[in-house]
Amino acid sequence: MSENRIAVGLDIGTSEIRVAIGEYDENGKIQIAGTASKKSAGLRNGVIVNIEDAKAAIEEAISAAEMNAGINVNSVITAIGGSQIESATHKGGVAVNPNGRNNKEITNDDVERVIANATAVPVPEDREKLHVIPRDYIVDGYHGISDPIHRIGTRLEVEVHIVTAARTIIQNMRSTISRAGYILDGVMLKTLAQTFSVCHEDEMELGSILIDLGAGTTDVIVLVGGAPVSTASVPVGGNLVTNDISIVTGISSATAEEKKIEAGCCWLPLINEQNDKEVVLPGVGGRAPEVIMKSQLCQIIQARMEQIFTMVKATIIKNTDDSIKKLSGNIILTGGGAQMEGVIELAQNVFRTSSVRLGCPENLGGIEEDYRNPAFATVIGLVLASKNMPASKDSRKKHRSFADRKEKKDGEGVLKKIFKSLF
Repeated sequence: MSENRIAVGLDIGTSEIRVAIGEYDENGKIQIAGTASKKSAGLRNGVIVNIEDAKAAIEEAISAAEMNAGINVNSVITAIGGSQIESATHKGGVAVNPNGRNNKEITNDDVERVIANATAVPVPEDREKLHVIPRDYIVDGYHGISDPIHRIGTRLEVEVHIVTAARTIIQNMRSTISRAGYILDGVMLKTLAQTFSVCHEDEMELGSILIDLGAGTTDVIVLVGGAPVSTASVPVGGNLVTNDISIVTGISSATAEEKKIEAGCCWLPLINEQNDKEVVLPGVGGRAPEVIMKSQLCQIIQARMEQIFTMVKATIIKNTDDSIKKLSGNIILTGGGAQMEGVIELAQNVFRTSSVRLGCPENLGGIEEDYRNPAFATVIGLVLASKNMPASKDSRKKHRSFADRKEKKDGEGVLKKIFKSLF
């Protein structure tokens, strides 16, 4: 297995760090060679707060994935989400340069110029452009053009979605990964990476919502017409559910997390007399163990999960204006929280639609298929997106398969290529 065909996704989450190692064959088809999931450390709400603890956790997770895959890697692509992400939509327009005396055929140069015009907006020094995504091209007033090249027109306009991240967050991420002994090849918006692994083309075209139910935050991306129209983050997640269980039942947070995973359900109608089993809570400080019913645990969990979905719904409505009326695809649930029993039914009730499903990556080969669950949506998406991303100079010394890709000064050109093929 040659090292120059390798792509590595690293998802540094609040509660778990997940890694996926993929290998591309000569036809460009990828196979997942190995994965790993280890307990996270040094993070709070998706932000690195202790570099040394996070470094050790990253080393452990990548080493485990290397062991499972039988491959040594030297670089990774990672994802970012949470409150440090901001996004906005901007428009720009240019006159089409004549290609010959009277020929007004739109060229790649015209597209480059109009995107440059649309993105010529001031960005605060403490923020960094993460993605520039063309949403809609307009030629002489006609909207809905996905690729304007070779069309005849006199004026070209574009609407772009610009995603920025806190510069210090990215710098800390790069520093931590470097300390762990790996090169950071690229950073993607977490929910954007997930679209590569769990979203179907027709869903994105019809209009869909992807909700990433994380431990520290719940992140959202809204897709309409095959491109993002809104990205947002709600500062609540699965850790609050665990905290509620701990407070109400009087057990430790660690035990509450175990019981949530073991017997958690967030939709009470699923529990009846036949399956309402006992849940044993260990005693604290010499106190005798106690027993509660699964239905009682569900009542605690459902209240908080319903609040999270309600907050997400309000955020989507606030950020998308009339775009939400155009959604006729699906609500796609990803992240560790999407594995809880009853999550689909609860989302259906809050959003008042039956069009809710789990976002599970497709079968990409490999001996084990533990990555085919919503918790691995980010790392698998990063691996799939890596095909369109150039590696860093240091990484190319070993990952030569990326060498024929044109370098860019920043991520804008890279993402344009990715979304040209994706959308």
